[in-house]
Amino acid sequence: MDLFSRSWTALLAAVADLPDEDFARPSGCAGWLVRDLVCHLVIDAQDVLITLVTPADTEPTRDAVTYWAVSQTPPTGDDPLDALIVRLAAAYEEPWLLKFHLDDVGSAAGRAARLADPGLRVSTQDEVLTAGDYLSAYVLEWTLHHLDLVAHLPDAAGPSTEVLAGAQELLETIAGAAFPSSFSDTDALLVGTGRRAPTGEEQSQLGPLETKLPLVLG
Repeated sequence: MDLFSRSWTALLAAVADLPDEDFARPSGCAGWLVRDLVCHLVIDAQDVLITLVTPADTEPTRDAVTYWAVSQTPPTGDDPLDALIVRLAAAYEEPWLLKFHLDDVGSAAGRAARLADPGLRVSTQDEVLTAGDYLSAYVLEWTLHHLDLVAHLPDAAGPSTEVLAGAQELLETIAGAAFPSSFSDTDALLVGTGRRAPTGEEQSQLGPLETKLPLVLG
């Protein structure tokens, strides 16, 4: 729960600090500009709010690890929902409007997360999780998207060391194997989720884990 707040607060602050011209730069998400990624974060924040006020009275069917649908096919940006995000982001026209909406909805999502009982059972996508597991899963979401945000913005602040370590730990649990100690947390997250290809040296270090990559999370 604490890592959720830290990761989300840092991501919101990074977006708030972006100059207007950065919104037209590419992000680390295939086919998306920074403005498209920020628009996606608005939708994510809405999902958090909706889920935390959708209680369930049945046993959990997922946890922070099994929440994720894993494939090895990286997104192309051609998915209809991805295309909708692009059109929606363009409709904002001015970056300050997008910043305002994310701050408004995102701050509410952050407050709701801090107030949530970790043991509360909530429902999302026809599955049941505890609020604690749901928010823990989102630490990985926020961290990956924070890396996406700053992928081509060298002056923008990235995720904290603590948040990166927490996200990498969850990714390793999903993978069922640890990344080599020579990988930084950032490298493990980027290579592990297909955001960049491993170098030749990294390939040799990955060993059997390489056959499981990339872990495309949906």
